[in-house]
Amino acid sequence: MQEETRNNEEQFIRQQLNNLIEACPRCQAPENRKLILKAFELAHEAHKGMRRRSGEPYILHPLAVARIAAEEIGLGTKGVVASILHDVVEDTDYTVEDMEVIFGPKIASIVDGLTKLEGVFDQTQSKQAENFRKLLLSMVEDVRVILIKLADRLHNMRTLGSMPENKRLKIAGETLFLFAPLAHRLGLYAIKTELEDLSLKYEHPNKYQELFDKVKAHEQRHRELIQNFARPIQKMLAEENFSFTVKGRPKSIHSIWSKMQKKGLPFEEIYDILAIRIIFTPKEGIPEKVQCWAIYSLITDIYKPKPDRLRDWVSTPKANGYEALHATVMGPEGKWVEIQIRSERMDDIAERGFAAHWKYKGQQDKESELDNWLQRIRDLLESPEEDSLEFLDDFKLNLFSSEMMIFTPKGDVKVMPKGATALDFAFEIHTDIGYKCIGAKVNYRLVPLSHELKSGDQVEILTSEKQHPKYEWLNYVTTAKAKTRIKEAFKKARKRIILKGERLLENALQATKLTTNSKILKKLQNFHNIASKEELYFKIGNEQITLENLPKILSDKTTSKWIRYWRLNFGKPKETTEEPVVDKKKPLILSDEIDQDQYTIANCCNPIPGDDVVGYLDDNEKLILHNRKCPVAIKLMSSQGDRILSAQWESHKILSYLAVIQLSGIDQIGIVSKITLVISEDKNVNMRSIHVDSHDGIFEGTIYLYIHNIEDLNNLILNVMKIKGVHTVKRQERIQG
Repeated sequence: MQEETRNNEEQFIRQQLNNLIEACPRCQAPENRKLILKAFELAHEAHKGMRRRSGEPYILHPLAVARIAAEEIGLGTKGVVASILHDVVEDTDYTVEDMEVIFGPKIASIVDGLTKLEGVFDQTQSKQAENFRKLLLSMVEDVRVILIKLADRLHNMRTLGSMPENKRLKIAGETLFLFAPLAHRLGLYAIKTELEDLSLKYEHPNKYQELFDKVKAHEQRHRELIQNFARPIQKMLAEENFSFTVKGRPKSIHSIWSKMQKKGLPFEEIYDILAIRIIFTPKEGIPEKVQCWAIYSLITDIYKPKPDRLRDWVSTPKANGYEALHATVMGPEGKWVEIQIRSERMDDIAERGFAAHWKYKGQQDKESELDNWLQRIRDLLESPEEDSLEFLDDFKLNLFSSEMMIFTPKGDVKVMPKGATALDFAFEIHTDIGYKCIGAKVNYRLVPLSHELKSGDQVEILTSEKQHPKYEWLNYVTTAKAKTRIKEAFKKARKRIILKGERLLENALQATKLTTNSKILKKLQNFHNIASKEELYFKIGNEQITLENLPKILSDKTTSKWIRYWRLNFGKPKETTEEPVVDKKKPLILSDEIDQDQYTIANCCNPIPGDDVVGYLDDNEKLILHNRKCPVAIKLMSSQGDRILSAQWESHKILSYLAVIQLSGIDQIGIVSKITLVISEDKNVNMRSIHVDSHDGIFEGTIYLYIHNIEDLNNLILNVMKIKGVHTVKRQERIQG
């Protein structure tokens, strides 16, 4: 029986290999097939006997990754071979040197970039962030590294169901925080969308299923509306001899959910926005840009456009190479319809990003856009002393943010990330101009260095030979390039301050008959929430940290109530004095019986019973509860996954939690009394305070409440919504003060 099972598995594996080769148009030459087969035989033997958590043979994972790389991203033979081998060095006895001997330096280099960092890290650094940094270092040498990593991540997300919940939360959070934006930045929109949807599925399974069911239920009606809208457009384009296809542009579950959260709108209002895509085959001898505008002109003869919703990515493509003409028109039944107009080439690049450029190499020089982006990554990686979490923040801020176009006085265009300032722009032009910058003129108006630029601004930088970099400039800049250059100017001064801080700490310790050691430094870093000892010395030398309470910090041996609770309920008794290891695989059940002192509610998102929550063990081993959709929680899951615990609320009817609702509507006499009456009659809710402002016949209010769980809050919101004159009521999850 076992022999038969093995034979069936082997047959299935070989079938998957054949499917992979068939799915790769660039792998069909005999020498390419031979190379792929060679890589497969090596990986198959190396992974022999290994199985994934789902129980399937491990070799199926690299084969699936290679197929995604070939079929969905469009990589060629070297990319497919590297995909098949991507886990061999990490999980088996083969080395990168072996890969180089067998497959050559290029494939070995890609495999090396895909292999996680080995060895022990400073525990204050994030291993996830360090791995990501290494990945980027490899990517600037060969962009295929990150493309294969995205294929690897997509297959892991597709098979995430077999992992324990705390691992699912870590991987989903990391995907949403880093890999989905990275796919978007590289123009891989189909992969970005699927990664986002799968992240939502595992972070908020109930909400995902609810939205999935609603989309299915509305699908037929939605399709009919799009067909009715498209019919006259198709007729007119056919009369003008255009060869084209019209597709409904489906909204992803994550994009619907995200808009519902941001705009506070119900599903029906978000899903009601119709969207179509017109993809045409260009006519010979006429530029694609001209044909895009011709199609737009024909559409606006039928439907009236919304002037402020025209986006011309044909004249000025996005930095990731994306080209299309976007417009919004008023369709039948009074509904706005979003239209994207693209050529077949534009559509291919839109779906498969930079990987598709190889197909059109020589037609248009878009590679320079990729080169510019990779150069910005190199600039970001130039600061090795920066701790990995700060690097992660800078990377996300600079390389995933929306772009804006800024003009020089001569009319040249510089692409800058949204949020960039006048000082950022000075450093973008040249480091010396940044160092000498004293101000700027934006659209001929004098502005300070900290002035935030807007797309379309024309900027002239003002300089002075007497100007020198100032440390507070770090507060005025957002781009990695500017931050790195300013920090470089202060490296020598920083070293002096670090040495001063080291001496001050040594003197303070000698006064208490102690000497500097790693245990003491670790305790001080944890107390002040500082990642590295250099940063600790710097803050001491800079007098940001005083050493007056040094003896108290070093003698503090308290253990958090949370750790005592965990040991009591989950820790296995041991005869030794070793502290039991927290079993992060077990979800923490939050019930009325647990003392509220045993965990802290994160005030960045203020979760309440009924919310999807996640636990985070901080440096002092204190448990902090975050809402899973909280940006801070998503960042923690992506960078500190080993400290993440899955947590679940049980029904709460005794303990109360602070919640805030915001409401607005038509101002009427007695409206506040009606609202407070509804709240006072609800026995499950207590009001702490209410603040209402009225202007121009409209009122806006904020109410602070103590509630038991989200069900009670939702019931109250429904009851307040019934009051005549109240138009919107929504929960505010970030509580100030």
